[in-house]
Amino acid sequence: MLRVLAFSAVLVAGHAAAQSYPTKAIRLIVPLVPGGNQDIVARAIAEEMSKGLGQQVVVENRPGQSAIIGTQFVKGAPPDGYTLLSVAVTFARVPAVVKAAGYDPRADFAGVSLVCRIPQVLVVNASNPAHSVQELIAQAKAEPGKVSYGSSGNGSTGHVAAEMFMRMTGVKLLHVTYKGNAQALIDVMGGQIAMMFDQVSTSAAHIKGGKIRGLGVTTLTRSAVLPEVPTLDEQGLKGFEDVTWNGIVAPAGTPRDVLARLHAEIARATGQPDFRRKYLERGIEIVASDSPQAFSSYIRSEADGFAKLVRDAGIAVE
Repeated sequence: MLRVLAFSAVLVAGHAAAQSYPTKAIRLIVPLVPGGNQDIVARAIAEEMSKGLGQQVVVENRPGQSAIIGTQFVKGAPPDGYTLLSVAVTFARVPAVVKAAGYDPRADFAGVSLVCRIPQVLVVNASNPAHSVQELIAQAKAEPGKVSYGSSGNGSTGHVAAEMFMRMTGVKLLHVTYKGNAQALIDVMGGQIAMMFDQVSTSAAHIKGGKIRGLGVTTLTRSAVLPEVPTLDEQGLKGFEDVTWNGIVAPAGTPRDVLARLHAEIARATGQPDFRRKYLERGIEIVASDSPQAFSSYIRSEADGFAKLVRDAGIAVE
């Protein structure tokens, strides 16, 4: 009886703490340098969350080692809702290709919410003779292993999309890695590499300016920012879909009530029409997941799907 009473007291105390949450500022760790899409969206969401929570959500950048340093920091933080992590799709993928990642996205974290989805677009140099995906495929088949593409490394969004492209089309491309997508995009414009998959939000202006050519977007529907660019699905690659996403997670063991409170504020922020419109104009679809549990399930499916791709495609593990 005493054990039952003690356990009940712990539950009541935990519930009371969750109800009063938050009582101090919350840290949102962005494991990248400032200035990129993930950082910009995280800061905008943090500002909106602060209004509803009654406490500041302070963004702190902890970059390094493909976001591993900041991720491991949050993994080791107390699961009390006061240290959160901004994540991108690579969060779910890196452990499958980097042995030293030191975390499991399924077991070491609890989902809070999806924040946004960002389509990618397959781009080529403006002087490339290919004006459609099928023409690019024909070019690559005529020169196996010679048509080059750039990415920011193994497991990056550009790398995964290219691997999917190769598996669906049967072509062999030459992978050229960079420290970041920005330099790869510069080299596509300069003709040093033939193509890459880049986020619509960063390539759209260059496509419209004629510096590069967009051949296809990676979503099943066309992008509102690039309505003239057809999907890869439309051009014969049926079912091709690879979307970059950002979200927020907490250390595993964070109380469900706390996760629900955080999710509610993100859902409120992302549901504002003006807020959504502002980012949609940049090619970023602001959207929350249905629940913290739904986001955890989404992360699990992304991690499992990528691990299978690594095995099937023989992607090197670092």
